[in-house]
Amino acid sequence: MDTSVVLFIKYDYLCRLFVHGKTGMNYLDRNEFNFQPSDKVLEAVGNFDPKTLCFYTRIYDTGKKSVVSVRLSEIYHVPEEQVLLGYGGEEILKNAIHYFLMEGENRTILIPEFSWWYYKNVAGECSGVFEMYPLHETGDTFAYDVTEVIEYANRIHPRMLLLASPNNPTGNSLTSEEIGRIMENIPSDTMVLVDEAYASFITSDTDYIAPLVNKYSNLIIIRTLSKFYGLPGLRVGFGFIGAGHDQFLSYSNKYLGYNRFSESVALAALESDEHYRKVADEMEWDRQLFKKELGNLPGFKVYKSVANFILVKYPADIKEALQNALAEQNYKIKFMGDKGLEDCLRITLGRKEQIQVVVDTIKRVYQNSI
Repeated sequence: MDTSVVLFIKYDYLCRLFVHGKTGMNYLDRNEFNFQPSDKVLEAVGNFDPKTLCFYTRIYDTGKKSVVSVRLSEIYHVPEEQVLLGYGGEEILKNAIHYFLMEGENRTILIPEFSWWYYKNVAGECSGVFEMYPLHETGDTFAYDVTEVIEYANRIHPRMLLLASPNNPTGNSLTSEEIGRIMENIPSDTMVLVDEAYASFITSDTDYIAPLVNKYSNLIIIRTLSKFYGLPGLRVGFGFIGAGHDQFLSYSNKYLGYNRFSESVALAALESDEHYRKVADEMEWDRQLFKKELGNLPGFKVYKSVANFILVKYPADIKEALQNALAEQNYKIKFMGDKGLEDCLRITLGRKEQIQVVVDTIKRVYQNSI
């Protein structure tokens, strides 16, 4: 049997096992993808020619870094040389923080108060100094105070300012107008890194990216195929940077090109927006179920989210019982330990049957605790 056919059968079988919950554990703790990949992705896997892996890419001969960066340039209308590629958005983030914090004497980075723990770790890896600016809980959401962010940036004058939109784990975001306002009113030598890993869940509109990147040379916007496109195991991230950073581009780009299998699957994913938009739309059912079933229970608060996860405040005294009840059913969710969020759960939005189990389990454990 042809090797590509065998590969397709194995991949399709694994996907079906996972999607139908037969692998045992339901992972709702790391914002992964509990749905089926698009048909185009499955076809790309099945049709991939393994002999391609015997040779480096030749696109470098044309002055381009990857067939993926070329396609992203076409989709986002950003010059190919300003398109960033990485081993997930994580690598682009890491490369940027390491490079710009080590470039001069200013090694300070401003980070949102409630945000991904990895930001602090990466800064620490290169002896960076992080300071946090607040996110504000207002009603059933968290929010940036743009005026306050601008004030912090001008007072502290960091080498880097990190914005996460939507922010993990709080689920709130910034508008393109708010990003533009921040860029217009902070020091021009502060590099601004906008982590948009979850941005495609908000809207399919990306027309704001090119004007921002073209206007502000100190701007980096990072995206990924891990969240909306449901391919965290592929490890493909991408981003865009303002002009004039040739040395950073040389530092971050791969001299011998990128993984050719990943390139093939990535191109298929980028042409599958309709499939993944349908999945994202289905997640609204999850959000409404949490709000309906848990929102009015004493000690609970369900926060608004525009990402593929939701943050839920719960009575912390049921933590151990809830952990045990979920483990018995082979479910994992994120019990937050961050300061100020110790009484919160972050739950990945999955298939309807998965979310129903989680909600029912939380309600049952709570009722038994009364």
